[in-house]
Amino acid sequence: MKELPYQAKAVIGRREMVTLPELRLHLCCKADTGARTSALHAEEIETHEDEDGQLWVSFITHSAGPTTPAHRYNLHLHDRRRVTSSNGHSEWRYVIRTPMQMGDLNFPVELTLTDRSNMRHPMLLGRRAMRRLLVAPGAAFLHGEP
Repeated sequence: MKELPYQAKAVIGRREMVTLPELRLHLCCKADTGARTSALHAEEIETHEDEDGQLWVSFITHSAGPTTPAHRYNLHLHDRRRVTSSNGHSEWRYVIRTPMQMGDLNFPVELTLTDRSNMRHPMLLGRRAMRRLLVAPGAAFLHGEP
């Protein structure tokens, strides 16, 4: 067996509870090794520029599905990227950067904003965010129960 080219920080399950403290959100996310970037469910996405020329993005999201209360956010726009979905559809998405907690793990994550209302999980954790993490596909909620 080959040796890992890096030291893994932790093993995570295919689904984990995460907290985005800046957004005051606690939600279930799905580890998706097929996705390069992470994604967060967002609706009514709009961008604007402040008087200093800084770009901001505003959006609403639901922490635990469409029946839960909506939260509106106005955050610094980190980037804009072209993302190709698993069905081959390509679109430009806005990117925010925010801290994420998963159990005792704390690290920054870049999240693309997209409408995931037809999906089971409001957040996907992609390969970039899972650097130095190992995914146990048969396990779930290794870092805390919902």
